[in-house]
Amino acid sequence: MDFALSADQVMIKDSVDRFVADAYSFDARTQLARSRDGFSREHWRTFADLGWLGIAFSEENGGFGGTPVETMILMEAFGKGLVLEPFVPAVVLGGSALAFGGTSEAHRHLLEALIGGDRLLSLAYAEAGGRYDPSAVETRARREGSDLMIDGAKLAVPYGAAADTLVVSVRTGGAGTDADGITLVLVDADRPGVERRDYRTVDGQRASDIRFTNVRVPADAVLGEAGAGLPLLERVLDHGVGALAAEAVGLMAVMQRMTLDYLKTREQFGVPIGSFQALQHRAVDMLIQLELARSIVYFGTMALVSEDESAAARGKALSATKVQIARSGRYVGQQAIQLHGGIGMSEEYAVGHYFKRMSMLELALGDVEHHLRRYVRLGRKMQSEPPAEAVEERVPAGV
Repeated sequence: MDFALSADQVMIKDSVDRFVADAYSFDARTQLARSRDGFSREHWRTFADLGWLGIAFSEENGGFGGTPVETMILMEAFGKGLVLEPFVPAVVLGGSALAFGGTSEAHRHLLEALIGGDRLLSLAYAEAGGRYDPSAVETRARREGSDLMIDGAKLAVPYGAAADTLVVSVRTGGAGTDADGITLVLVDADRPGVERRDYRTVDGQRASDIRFTNVRVPADAVLGEAGAGLPLLERVLDHGVGALAAEAVGLMAVMQRMTLDYLKTREQFGVPIGSFQALQHRAVDMLIQLELARSIVYFGTMALVSEDESAAARGKALSATKVQIARSGRYVGQQAIQLHGGIGMSEEYAVGHYFKRMSMLELALGDVEHHLRRYVRLGRKMQSEPPAEAVEERVPAGV
């Protein structure tokens, strides 16, 4: 398979690399992290002007007809710069939910506003005790006339304080972890009954715990089919995993490069410590883990691009991607800190901040244990499914 970038993709890569180099020095990033929003609204407008916010959406949805490959290119560069703007929460998660589940003119206008940089979205799906399971939904939505009334709570909503609109998973039927009865709805963040508790995360980014108390939303706020929103949510989360995995490769690449440079310049006993064979072996192992991570990101991205993949095959590929990314990222990050010694733990030195972000990505959208279980479950599901020919034989004539 040819993994070379096209001419247009090379242009995208060059433009985002230039942006990161110009706008994201370590000091500039530190100042942004301490600001009220935790990111730059001016940068977000630049993303819109350069077309990055719409790059992966179809032209029918107001985008530029790109694919997850373009998202991968952006996210790897964002990882290298420790970019703070909420691209994954707003565009990859919130935007994908609109693109895959939007059915009305209002949904189309909201997606256009996101692409234009005028609205920020975030996905609110995680709940207390859910252990990353998207079907573990206790937040309820009941009918009241033609509207829905929402009650419940969501945890660790990324950049929830900055979001104008929330994509919320609610239960309109069933109980516990039933697959049926889950619905995705759009909730304006300023509606009465929405309460947010905002905080900084370990890596300097922002999140919110959000409570919904008798929050009224119109019936057209529903994305996709009411009561059958779990497949839509899982598809959106798979795209999120793919984007975060690409960001992790960018993080690992910088940690590996910084560590190698440090080994070449730090002296002990009158010689660079990189001349010690044991440290050379550890540096090589870091490179091997980086390349393993890069390869699995290509694999996961191709699963997202392919229209021939079933939902189970796509999910299995993305869970495999997340497991390898978590393992490689932990190894590269720990070696980077250990080989730097005490300076690696200081707030004034960048490598520790990359390790913090990598540690957060290891847990985001599911940890290793969750994705190993999911990988096994989806593999068994694929084995038990009849071949495509057998399915086609049971379809009634004329359908």
